[in-house]
Amino acid sequence: MTHTRYVALGDSQTEGLGDADEAGGLRGWADRFAELLAEREPGLLYANLAVRGRLATQVRDEQLAPALALRPDLATVMAGMNDLIRPRFDAAAVADALEDMFAALTGAGATVLTVTFPDVGRIVPMARPLLPRVIDLNARVLAAAERHDVLVVDTFPHAAVTDARLWSLDRLHAGPLGHARIAAAMAHTLGLPGSDDSWTLPLPALPRPTPWRVARGELRWFAEFAAPWVRRRLRGRSSGDGRTAKRPALLPVARPVAAEREAAPVAD
Repeated sequence: MTHTRYVALGDSQTEGLGDADEAGGLRGWADRFAELLAEREPGLLYANLAVRGRLATQVRDEQLAPALALRPDLATVMAGMNDLIRPRFDAAAVADALEDMFAALTGAGATVLTVTFPDVGRIVPMARPLLPRVIDLNARVLAAAERHDVLVVDTFPHAAVTDARLWSLDRLHAGPLGHARIAAAMAHTLGLPGSDDSWTLPLPALPRPTPWRVARGELRWFAEFAAPWVRRRLRGRSSGDGRTAKRPALLPVARPVAAEREAAPVAD
């Protein structure tokens, strides 16, 4: 099936944090996915409504109506991780917001893709207690997707997606290689010609770090990334305050100006 109007809805992952472009802006998996689509359909138009820091209900309330106004024939919806890591997580409310978007977009004739979330405790050891939340939310996403014929990139079963080399130093956002793999996963799930399941394959093994290096890395991560995040939460602030979508209108897709970059392994 040919798609000519692609709209991405979501939060920081879809906005592209962790994957800077050559002009100093953000690229990200949605831009990369649009580029893959444009290779098959040169006339593709693409809009990205995602804004960092948004909760699932905010993505629905702020982005769904503008998305529908663009009359997409293809849409991606990725939201819920910002909810999942907050103390007052409500899986039912998150799933309801996602399902509202699934229903509205498919009802308007769009093919819709979404994702399940990986075991975040494999990326951030301090987040291991969140596994029951991840399992609960993923089950709700899969059920809602089935009710509305939404295609799902099911990341949870694949250990490769939690490899540190796919993630930026903050461990909250994919790095360039991670964004490239998400785009490849979307293409494979959509059935784009030339795509395959290589996004699920593990990277070459690395030597196991010493306990001291692991501990040092955890302390540095907490000081540089976790503590500032906690301070923003306590102040009722968000990284997305005052921000708007980076690509609110449907525009032609430009080819990347440089060859694909490989992500370096994440430092300890």
